[in-house]
Amino acid sequence: KMANQLKMADVQTILTLHDQGWSARRIARTLKLDRATVTRHIRLRREADSKPAIAPTGSAAVGSASPGGPANSVPDGSIPIAIPTVVGTADALKPAHATTGSGGLDAGAEGSIPVAELPPVPGHAVSAGPGRPSAAAPWQAVILEKLQAGLEAQRIYQDLTADHDYRGTYYSVRRLVARLGQGTDLPMRRLEYAPGVEAQVDFGRGAWLVDSQGRRRGTWVFRLILSHSRKGYSEAVLRQSTDDFLRCMENAFYAFRGVPQTLVIDNLRAAVSQADWFDPELCPKVRSFAEHYHLAILPTKPYTPRHKGKIENGIKYVKNNALKARTFATLAQQNEHLRQWEQTVADTRIHGTTRRQVAEVFTTVEKPALQPLPESRFDLFQEALRQVHRDGHVQVKEAYYSVGPEFLGQSVWARWDGRMVRIFDIRMKLIAVHAQLPPGKFSTQVGHLALEKISAVERGQEWLLAQTRLIGPQARAWAQQMLRDRGMAGVRVLMGLMSLSHRYALVEVDAACQVALEHGAYRLRNLRRLIALRREGQAIPRQISFEFIQEHPIIRPVKYYQQLLQGKLAQQELQQKPSIEKESL
Repeated sequence: KMANQLKMADVQTILTLHDQGWSARRIARTLKLDRATVTRHIRLRREADSKPAIAPTGSAAVGSASPGGPANSVPDGSIPIAIPTVVGTADALKPAHATTGSGGLDAGAEGSIPVAELPPVPGHAVSAGPGRPSAAAPWQAVILEKLQAGLEAQRIYQDLTADHDYRGTYYSVRRLVARLGQGTDLPMRRLEYAPGVEAQVDFGRGAWLVDSQGRRRGTWVFRLILSHSRKGYSEAVLRQSTDDFLRCMENAFYAFRGVPQTLVIDNLRAAVSQADWFDPELCPKVRSFAEHYHLAILPTKPYTPRHKGKIENGIKYVKNNALKARTFATLAQQNEHLRQWEQTVADTRIHGTTRRQVAEVFTTVEKPALQPLPESRFDLFQEALRQVHRDGHVQVKEAYYSVGPEFLGQSVWARWDGRMVRIFDIRMKLIAVHAQLPPGKFSTQVGHLALEKISAVERGQEWLLAQTRLIGPQARAWAQQMLRDRGMAGVRVLMGLMSLSHRYALVEVDAACQVALEHGAYRLRNLRRLIALRREGQAIPRQISFEFIQEHPIIRPVKYYQQLLQGKLAQQELQQKPSIEKESL
């Protein structure tokens, strides 16, 4: 007895139920078989559709009447296929065993249900052999028309059901769509670009580096090809890092003395952070590189190397022609070999597609069409994603740099080059620029501090004096006189005055300042006492100022003092004359 070998009746049962629209999952669950086994037999039958089917043994038709039920009808021209018997319910479905001779199927088995009671699929003709009709075959012309319109199988099935009275299953439509699509493959389209428009980039395995002790180290070979002339640039590196990738591209541009308009790259991690055919996300440093060189970087569709076929063949060319069966002692030796190979072999060859010499096409046609190089090379900086700390700073090289309070707790990009630290938000918008500091230092910009976190002392006494205007004129006069009287110690008194304005009505504070100013009281406790007395309804003592009277019996007139002063002055002059005469003698 052979293991894992289905009987012919079991295979025929699988095929029959599949023709009636049953899914492989349902057939496997009902017959208690592995789904992979069911799928394999369905696939084998589909592949053998072009070969004649082998009819079951026996001369009796499957549709002959059985003692247990009515006959099962088979469409004209179709080949009889063994039909399963159902014992009890559908969950206990067992395969029928085909018998030899003229008796056909054992339709009289105990507990069996006639085939006619199996759920029929409307409009489905069960047959086998070459060209077995599909349930969706009558609508083949409609399906072809919808395929040409770009519709998928699910949409075609919905339209057939809604508009064309199709009563079959979706899987019948899907199988027919797949069968019709096998013969409609379109030829590949070769894309050629104008000079200076496109370049393609990729990495491949380079030659081994073998030192004096026989130790081997692998390398990667970078290659960039201009799509029009096939002019190439090759450089060996040890890693496929972002810095290595950008520096290799920059060296290629300077070797060409120009920059192409677009650059087609693979979805390598060094350049693409999120692969997406419609909206790929480039690494921030790569985006800055593209902006610096006015270059459009276009990643290919994932797992579609044919979108950059020129560089795929170019990598094979440099590996098989320049580096195969070669080893080098240092990376510099390998790059020198690649430079000479490009000049003496790759550039001088007659390209198999263009049928022209690569160097000639580049020099005469493509080089003049390249964009000019920028004034300076791209500054390779370090960058990293940083989290804004609770104090509003980010850490870069063990130093701390401030950002605005709206970025608290968020992720930002930090770039540093040894001189400056630039901080960007997640959309690469510049939000802060600092001079790079030694480890342990803080760089905090005043504009990055929250207003609520700036103390009144930091704002200064001029700001505090300006705030006292909001209380009233008497409060401002009291504050000015208090500062003249108490000096720097009065700054905190001003803060206390502002706190009183928050606790009490402005009118009460201003009135208390007026009384305190009259008495020359410049202590904060005096203001608190005056406000308390006012609230208790007690009379507030006021300083009484008297005007000077001009006339009074005990007050001599002003003329008297004027005559007295003049007399004294005349007397002094007389006393001074004799002394002057003696000195003259």
